[in-house]
Amino acid sequence: MSQQKKTSGIIVALLFLAFITPIFISGFINIKNAENANQVGEYKTASELYAQAAKIFFWQNDLWEKAGIASAQAQDYSTAIFYFQKVNQLSEQGWAWFGTSYFQTGEIEKAISTFESGLKENQSATLYRLLASAYRSQKNWEAEKNALENQIQLDSQDAYAHYRLGILLMIFSPAEAFDKLKRASTLNVETDSAVDTLITALNIADTQNNESDKYVTIGRALGLVQEWDLAFVAFDKAIEFDNQNAEAWAWLGEAKQQQGQDGSVELDKALLLNHTSATVRGLRALYWNRQEKYAQMLAEYSLANEFEPTNPAWLAGIGEAHTKLGDLISALGAYQQAVELAPADATYWRLLAMFCAENNFYIEEIGLPSAEQAVSLSPNDAANLDALGYVYFLSGRYSNAELTFLQAIELSPQYFPAHLHLALTYLAQNNRTAAYNTLAFVRDADVSGIYRESAQQLLNQYFP
Repeated sequence: MSQQKKTSGIIVALLFLAFITPIFISGFINIKNAENANQVGEYKTASELYAQAAKIFFWQNDLWEKAGIASAQAQDYSTAIFYFQKVNQLSEQGWAWFGTSYFQTGEIEKAISTFESGLKENQSATLYRLLASAYRSQKNWEAEKNALENQIQLDSQDAYAHYRLGILLMIFSPAEAFDKLKRASTLNVETDSAVDTLITALNIADTQNNESDKYVTIGRALGLVQEWDLAFVAFDKAIEFDNQNAEAWAWLGEAKQQQGQDGSVELDKALLLNHTSATVRGLRALYWNRQEKYAQMLAEYSLANEFEPTNPAWLAGIGEAHTKLGDLISALGAYQQAVELAPADATYWRLLAMFCAENNFYIEEIGLPSAEQAVSLSPNDAANLDALGYVYFLSGRYSNAELTFLQAIELSPQYFPAHLHLALTYLAQNNRTAAYNTLAFVRDADVSGIYRESAQQLLNQYFP
């Protein structure tokens, strides 16, 4: 090679380096800035910077994945999917966010196949947890159960996985549900209340003579812990075992209503099968209540009370129906009869107190002593303390009300009615900062949405 050619080659190389070096420097800067943006939660910016760097360092497989993860964290799921599709080999975290992105865009089948693809490369508790969630959204209960079983084998410390598997086993294999539910309670005491309800139901179901009644009991317990999708399955199984079981039909109707369906066909079927069942009548009363047909509601509760006169729940229902019909004298009498029937049960003292409070009716004479009696009978029940606090609030005893609501919240931090009542007390005391903070907490913390709307309405009203 001549000296001239060598010189020419060196010049070309230098020119190439002069051209490419600034591009590489720009790429390194983008990566550094992306990492900084990621650390402070600026995920959209991080995603864009990682993507720019990935175009320069095309051989670095992880940059497109980082861009995808950052996009998913920024809730830009469509862009995340686009970036993930450029990656040759995903990490466990990448598979998790890739599948989650599909899930969040409503492509459930693609989410499932993505999680399953990830599991072929990584035996991951996280991927099994996400897979279980995807199957849950499809109401594919058996597939969810299998995913949870695999998750627990890899991570035995996840309380929710044990709890969820326990309630699924109540449907598929009730005898196996005990251990999973107890394990959930051991791992997280916040599940104690629900677990106690479910285990009590399982124990009762064990004593019943036929499978149909067993599944009615299981379904009722699942309903009590707000697992109405699974309660529906339990009641449906009860009917499979005995399609003449009137209570199973009535509860199936209730489960349908809880899921936003009508349920009247099932309730009518229940009535045809057993028109003297207090349970059937009581569930029909709930149906008429939701339809705002309060005369029919009263009639059904009255029949339930006639058929089962020792159950104070029907008298409380009669009281509620009279209240909605505007007959407060009759309502008071019904609530008082319920208390007389079950004087040791704090529930009915609390209902009597709340009736008086909400209707500004004999608050001092009946409401206050009833609330105090409820707390005396069950002092560690947040609902009872909330009722007492509400009576204090309505009677102008704001300091007592505040202390009582705080006691209720200390016992049960997620008992949102006490928070709402506490906020009203703060407003009455002109403590607007505390009121705002309390309402904002309910708005942000109530995942069910039941109390979130009330909190937002109060925020709009008092803090426009």
